[in-house]
Amino acid sequence: MATLPTDRIKDEPECKMKKILIVDDSPVARRMVKSCVSRPEEFIFHEADDGTQALEIFKKEGPDITFMDINMPNMNGIECIEGIRKVDPGTIIIVCSSETDETIQKSKAAGAHMVIKKPPTKDMVQEALSRA
Repeated sequence: MATLPTDRIKDEPECKMKKILIVDDSPVARRMVKSCVSRPEEFIFHEADDGTQALEIFKKEGPDITFMDINMPNMNGIECIEGIRKVDPGTIIIVCSSETDETIQKSKAAGAHMVIKKPPTKDMVQEALSRA
């Protein structure tokens, strides 16, 4: 009968990849955010092109971090943030938008943790991820 080495008997912590949801009606904008993530191999990415789709994906996948545009068809980003907050009040939401200051304030009031301006840069996305 074979025995396992004693160092393998101890339970090892499960390595769980972080999930990122990128929500924007522009496929180019979604690719830009994704391309700004250092070490993308450490993340599982999900994408949505409007707030309705994003909320469905959020409920199914439970991402750790969501990058959210504001101006989208069907359900805008502010409505989506409010919907996500009802599902998971503690999740991290980073708004990525070129909207006005008033809209940015509304997104923060809805529950966004921070806002980065479009077009995103690698430094902005990395800082947002670090702060998250």
